[in-house]
Amino acid sequence: MTVTIPLFRCFLLFFHVVVVFHLVSATELTFELADDDKQCFFEEIEKGEKFSLDYQVITGGNYDVDCSIVDPGAKVLYEESKKQYDHFSHTAEETGVYKVCFSNEFSTFSHKTVYFDLQTGEEPALIPEMHNRVSALTQMESSSVLIHEILKTISESQTHYRLREAIDRIRADEIHEHVMYWSVGETLILFVVSISQVVMLKSFFTDKKPLPGLSS
Repeated sequence: MTVTIPLFRCFLLFFHVVVVFHLVSATELTFELADDDKQCFFEEIEKGEKFSLDYQVITGGNYDVDCSIVDPGAKVLYEESKKQYDHFSHTAEETGVYKVCFSNEFSTFSHKTVYFDLQTGEEPALIPEMHNRVSALTQMESSSVLIHEILKTISESQTHYRLREAIDRIRADEIHEHVMYWSVGETLILFVVSISQVVMLKSFFTDKKPLPGLSS
């Protein structure tokens, strides 16, 4: 019995660590934004609920986009122009549908790929009585809190590295494409110059026939 109770309690704490991640609503999306286009996304948020937006332009043009957030009363909470990435957090002042818009209307030919992460809600305490208790946390509870924080850090790091990998891969593909076109152009120029030199050298060693009427 002395072994079963701690193991069972440890399982409950670990289960709570996993469930906490699902208590915070999150919308994570990567989408294509065509030139001279605008796309909006909608999220219903309760009054007093905190929400945050992180976005980043992955590809296209100067890696910039216009972004705005409007509350249910048509009040503009956030508006930025030609930003590559940014972060915004706010506490909802009224219940309703909030609108998040990304615009590429200032560009007439640059196609963009945009990533954004919209999180709503506030993460509850891992151990409900942790802030009110007088005694220190047990080793098991401290380990659970540490595991929870590490999982959060890992999740954020994976998102960051996925974005960096996508940006670097696309840039590498663009560089490879430029190098290939440049190499093909240099090859064509080399062939043209080589053929021209052969023709010129051949003309130097070719006997020219005298024109009729000029012979003495």
